[in-house]
Amino acid sequence: MTVLVAPDKFKGSLTALEVATAIGEGLEAAGVASRLLPLADGGDGSVAAALHAGSTTRPVGVRGADGRRHETVFAFDGTTAVVEVASTCGLSTLPRDALAPMTSSSYGFGQAVLAALDAGARRIVLCLGGSASTDGGAGLLAALGVRFRDDAGRDVEPAGGTLARITEVDV
Repeated sequence: MTVLVAPDKFKGSLTALEVATAIGEGLEAAGVASRLLPLADGGDGSVAAALHAGSTTRPVGVRGADGRRHETVFAFDGTTAVVEVASTCGLSTLPRDALAPMTSSSYGFGQAVLAALDAGARRIVLCLGGSASTDGGAGLLAALGVRFRDDAGRDVEPAGGTLARITEVDV
């Protein structure tokens, strides 16, 4: 008998791989074979799960939720890319205890999606958990070239607090 060990992370304490490894070691000590398959729920850890399944890491520089540049990665297997909002512009990209839902943007997520397209991805898995923004993905679209304008024709940089000003979308 072989037991499939397919856990998600224990948020704040162990990654999915660490949980799977600990369970696998316990099973091995009891004489039971196991196969480890760390999973994720679409939030942080999704790229790590894809890497464990055989994808490779692709580094990318993006704007975090607060606009500061940082480095992150997406997973790529030659056809499919896995991109996380959590690692591009999620809560972890903000300073501790500095939530800013009205000014945070998903622009960095769009930058990572664009990098995945540039790498040749024909399919992109968008992992949306752990978001810090409330812009409904408008920042992502802006990174892909969509322009947002107000009723005077001025460009609007999309964020949760600016969405009400947008009256025109140029795709």
